[in-house]
Amino acid sequence: MKTIFDKITRDELINRINMLNEDKSPEWGKMNAYQMIKHCAVYENMMLGKMPFKRVFLGYIFGKMALRSLIKDESPLKKNMPTVPSFIINETTGDISTAKKDWIDLIKQYGHYSNLEITHPFFGKINKEQIGYLVYKHTDHHLKQFNG
Repeated sequence: MKTIFDKITRDELINRINMLNEDKSPEWGKMNAYQMIKHCAVYENMMLGKMPFKRVFLGYIFGKMALRSLIKDESPLKKNMPTVPSFIINETTGDISTAKKDWIDLIKQYGHYSNLEITHPFFGKINKEQIGYLVYKHTDHHLKQFNG
């Protein structure tokens, strides 16, 4: 399975991010391109262990089961999956070039990732291997959302 910890995979994602612009319309969902890029940067900060988030109630009940389902194979994330409320970006406009650069800088940090685990707000404690798969799938999902 693809993982964010593979340099070739990271480079592929970075190339896809660089192709995004604010004129791209989503294939699904409510976010515009700027909101998606900012959403993904918040997600990266959490997965890099820079921003802790509180667990959501439903995560305690369904988190581990959902995690196993998401990373069992190479299938992409489903469209219109619910978003953890703290990952919702309300601002609709901003400097998309700077936002892309910030996101890319975060993606590059997986090249020297040292956390053995983090606590995800829905899945709970996840290990480095799970982080690698989830970050790839999340990034790929949102790039596909904007034909990237």
